[in-house]
This record gives sequence, structure tokens and C-alpha cells, in this order.
Amino acid sequence: MEKAGATLNRVRAIYDIWSSNLNTPVMTAIQEKIEPQIAAFNDEVIQNKPLFLRIEKVCSDTVGKKYSVEQHQLLKRYYNNFVLAGAKLNDADKAKVANINSRLATLFTQFSKNQLADENEKYIEIKNESDLAGLPDDIKSAYAKNAKERGKSTWTVANTRSAVEPFLTFSNNRELRKQVWTMFINRGDNGDANDNKAHQKLSDKMAKTPEATMKLMESVWYAAIARVKEEVADMQAIADKENAGIKIEPWDYRYYAEQVRKSKYDLDQNEVKQYLQLEKLREGMFFVAGELFNLSFTQVHDVPVFHPDVTVYKVEDKTTHKLKGIWYFDPYARTGKRSGAWMTAYREQEKLSGNVTTIVSNNCNYIKGSGNDPVLISWDDATTLFHEFGHALHGLCSDVTYPTISGTNVARDYVEFPSQVLERWLPTSEVLQKYAINAKTGQPLPQSLLEKLNKSSKFNQGFETTEYLSSALVDMKIHLAGDKVTDPDKFEKETLAALNMPSEIVMRHRLPQFGHIFSSDEYAAGYYSYLWSDVISADATEAFTEAGSLYDKKTAEKLYRNVFSVGASIDESIGYRNFRGHDPDVKALMRSRGFPEK
Repeated sequence: MEKAGATLNRVRAIYDIWSSNLNTPVMTAIQEKIEPQIAAFNDEVIQNKPLFLRIEKVCSDTVGKKYSVEQHQLLKRYYNNFVLAGAKLNDADKAKVANINSRLATLFTQFSKNQLADENEKYIEIKNESDLAGLPDDIKSAYAKNAKERGKSTWTVANTRSAVEPFLTFSNNRELRKQVWTMFINRGDNGDANDNKAHQKLSDKMAKTPEATMKLMESVWYAAIARVKEEVADMQAIADKENAGIKIEPWDYRYYAEQVRKSKYDLDQNEVKQYLQLEKLREGMFFVAGELFNLSFTQVHDVPVFHPDVTVYKVEDKTTHKLKGIWYFDPYARTGKRSGAWMTAYREQEKLSGNVTTIVSNNCNYIKGSGNDPVLISWDDATTLFHEFGHALHGLCSDVTYPTISGTNVARDYVEFPSQVLERWLPTSEVLQKYAINAKTGQPLPQSLLEKLNKSSKFNQGFETTEYLSSALVDMKIHLAGDKVTDPDKFEKETLAALNMPSEIVMRHRLPQFGHIFSSDEYAAGYYSYLWSDVISADATEAFTEAGSLYDKKTAEKLYRNVFSVGASIDESIGYRNFRGHDPDVKALMRSRGFPEK
């Protein structure tokens, strides 16, 4: 079974690259035709009764057999995947599942098509330069570049997070902030041809039950919204002092949060951004990978790429020079590329068919600079950069036999742990003082600014946590509600009202644009996994601080041996306990976010 379908897997890898990064109308038409066929093929495999009986027989007939721990894990994965996909249903129910899967495949494609269309086609045009007051020069240049690509000589704010969030943070024009915010928050919900309304299914995860996930989320939720009240009070005080005559609204939150940051910590995000050059931070990521996992990255030019923006690196063990894999880097936004940031494995590491190394990519949507100007990114974008690189390292460090359980093929609510823990290395002085270099002066980030960053590390955690967690809670509740939901907008509003959602914040992903759970079923009823994984990452970080340094070699080796290199060849909970010595403690997360630990 592990060796079956190798050619299809290669074709699927190329198909997925194009559909995520180069999605033209022609590609969309292909998807609409192919996705139901892929779903039908998957159902044929799952519903092949003799095949499932063989899997069931092998899984149950392990007494006295000398299977390794990894082989037991593989058998369990196959059996569970088949059962969860309906292999034990009767023929009538199997037919029903096949029909549902075919319909979902079509809906997933349509949802993604609509979302991409709203992001590509909708924008806010700014005709007067005075309306750009407050915006950094590099952002204004990016808006001018975007307008030129649209055949305009003005400035345009594209309908993507990387374009919208800087505008909401720095623009002095409140009415334009509202227009930009409204455009972005209503993606997929405009009552037009690109409108999205749907719901999905509940999936099985490492957390085992919805009740367990709800308990975790609610334990953090109430601390988060309490912190939001404090943050809003600070913002309102500044607005009142300015005689703005307003009540803080969602399109004001980032703008006034930035004023509070300057007031409380004497920290200007624009000042920090001058030190955050994309290419220098990429070098910083390589440094971290070398220090933790003994990896080296060397750019190569003899590998084909799907777009001129893509660069390619071979990854080796620094000591043995053994090839560990290939890393593709595709950092910039462009038409036809889905929003957000992600990691993809083009090929899984395995030893079943020889020593097969992995091929992975990191894809982002940063705004490309003009000419040869260095690309400056925000602190949030830098954090995302390290996050996605953590996924890539999870794949590159993999050292298992079977592709199905290698690399990032772990439980959905565990897969975000390696990525979220790597975020913790960005603020270290080892990275910032060497790789955070001022784009104009060439000087490293000064110690005084590093101290301000450290002091403000827990700032705005009420907003960050509430914005994310509201989406996770709505995701879980809509799946628990099942077919009772007939009006997604109404369900969203009523659920948030019941949760006492602060009026100054909206969900990070409203239902009509919630690609995590509606463009596929990978995160369906699983968006909570970022929080579950962050509990683990916070606890794991404390293992390093207890050892005296985030660069402690012995702790890093344990992290590599028990987490990054093993995939799902060992039960994730056992692997983590082998690393940490105990189960992850939710209090570590509360400490890291500055919330009360009760």
C-alpha cells in the first residue's frame, strides 16, 4: 500500500502547486472537473471491501508478530483512516458517502474559487496622496505598484491580509480604514457570484473529543476577552485625549493599538520594521536550523521552478554533508496565488524505496518591493515566516521508513507544534542582533530596541487570542450543530453573541472566507489545533529556558530525536513525554501570553 500510487502522487504534487500558486481561470476549470474524479477514486479505494478486510486482518493479527513500533503506528493509521472514511458502512451508506464526497469536492473548489476571486478582483482605490497620511513609504510604494499592475496611476489597497493590515495599523484616515476593513472582512459574503455559504463535518483529532477541545478553548477564552476590555480601555483613553469623538470600532483596533504601543513601551512598529529585511531574516532562519538541528542551506540554480520569484536550496547535515532534502522559497503575493502562508511537501521522506529525501516549500504573500529595494516585513509577518519554516524543518528532519507517517503527517492538532515552537527563536538576541539589520544604515538592531520588544512581548495578546479563538470556537460549534445550520451569517452572529464577543473585534476568518475549514476538510472542526499546539509549544519552550538557553544543545537534540525526526512513527503523546518528561501544561500557555494561570 505504501508503494502504490507513486505516479499519481507525483502528478498530484504538481497539480497542487499550480492550484495554490498559479490559479488561472483555466486552472480553476481543470479543478472543477478533476476534483470530483479524485474524490471518486479515493472512495473506490476506501470502499474496496477485500482490501479493507485485508487491512483489518493484518491489524488484528499482530499477536506474536515482530512488528516494530513504527509498523504498529502505520497499521493503526491505515485502519483508522479507512474506518473514519466509511469502510465499515453498509453498501447503501457507502454510496451515500461517495455522493457526499463528490459534492464536497465540487463545493471545496467553488469556495476557493470565490475566495480567490474576491481577493484578486476587489480593491480600494486611493486617488489623493493626502489620504495616505500615516502610512510608511514602503507600503505606499507597494500600493502604487499594485495600482500600476491594474492599469492605474493612483494607489490601490489589494484585498489581501498583507495589504490590508498595514493600512488598518497606520492610516490616519478613519473612513478609509472602515472601507478597507469592510472590503476585507466581507470576502465571500457580498451577495454576488462569489458568495460563499456552507458547512462541513466533524473530524477526529489527537484531542479525541469535542468536549476536550471546548474545555481548553473556554479556559483561555474568558481570560482573553477580559484582557481585551483592558486593551480597549487604553485605546479609548487615547482617542478621548485626542478629542476624536469616537467609540473604538473594529477598523480602529490596530490603529489605536499601535498608539498604545508607542505610549506604553515607546515602541514604534515602523522603527522595528526597518530592521526586518526578508532576505536577512531568511538567513536568520538558516542560522537557527543550523544551531538546533545541524542543518545547512545552499542555494542551487539547476532546479526547475514554477515562477521566477521562487528560489531553491539544498539542505544538508553540516557534519556529514548528507543530503536531507530540497527547500523551495516562494515569498511574494501575486494574482492567482491563494492568500496566507503555508508549507507544502512535494515529496515525502521515506526509506521504503531507498533513501528518498523530502522536497518541501514555504509559500507566503509578502508585498514585493520596487526594483532592488530590500523587502521589509512587519513583526507579525516575520513571526509567520518562522512559523512556516518550522513546518518545513519538521519535514526536512524526518527520518522514518514509511511515507504515510513521515514528516508533518501527524495528528492535525500536533502538526502546528513544531511550527509554533520555532516562532520562539525569532525574538532571541542571537537572531535579532545578527540578522535584524537596518536597511538604510546597515546597523544591527540596537539593544535598547530589543529590550523594548521584550518588554512588549505580551502586548495586545487579548486581541491576538480573541481574534483567533473566536474562529476556532465558531468552527467547533458549527460542526457540532450539523445540519441545523441553514443561515451561516445568522449562526455566526448568534454564536459570537452567546460568547460575549467584544464588539471591537471580529473573527480572524469569518465563515464565508474560512478557507481552513471550507476549501478542504483538513482543518474541519480542527482550527482549535493552533491553540492546542501552542499549549505544547509554550511548555516545550520552558524546557529550553529551564536548561538556561533556547540554544541548549542537549534540549535541541531531544526535540529533534523525539519530535522533529519521528513523524508519526511513534504516538505523538508518547513522543512529547519522551522529550519533556511530562504531558504539556496549559499553564505554560497562560504564562506565555501574560494571562492569569487559574
